[in-house]
Amino acid sequence: MLMKSLLAAAVLAIATPVLAHEGVHVVDPYARVMGANAKSGAAFMVIENHGKTDDRLLKATSDVAERVELHTHKADAQGTMQMLEVPEGFVIPAGGSHALARGGDHVMFLGLTRSLAHGDVVTVTLTFEREGDVVVEIPVDLERKPDAAAHGHGHGHGTKAP
Repeated sequence: MLMKSLLAAAVLAIATPVLAHEGVHVVDPYARVMGANAKSGAAFMVIENHGKTDDRLLKATSDVAERVELHTHKADAQGTMQMLEVPEGFVIPAGGSHALARGGDHVMFLGLTRSLAHGDVVTVTLTFEREGDVVVEIPVDLERKPDAAAHGHGHGHGTKAP
């Protein structure tokens, strides 16, 4: 009986870290605004999908803004970049990731309900098709250079909402 218990404990110890990495993880989130009196801002991060099935980020919500939308940048016919809402959201491929980065896909805060300063933290709920709600605490970083997230500076995980 002792041997069975030890074997079960060993299997659980080996399997637990694997199970802990399943699902969606948010890596290196940060938010920005263009000044103390800004009416809008944006959040950036890398969303990893450690699952075996594609997922889709459907929406984001936060009490920091009147509206929170998923946006991207696209060039119009004249080559001018425009920011557009993406109501269908973003696919997060199984075993892959999707970057929400400056100049590309991002979470947009419209009608900020308070000013945001460097070091503040914004709570954002990301809603996924499969994973459901994931709550992320996003620091405001007004000093970050545009490509810092691409180099993996910092690491964080969202928490599954109850």
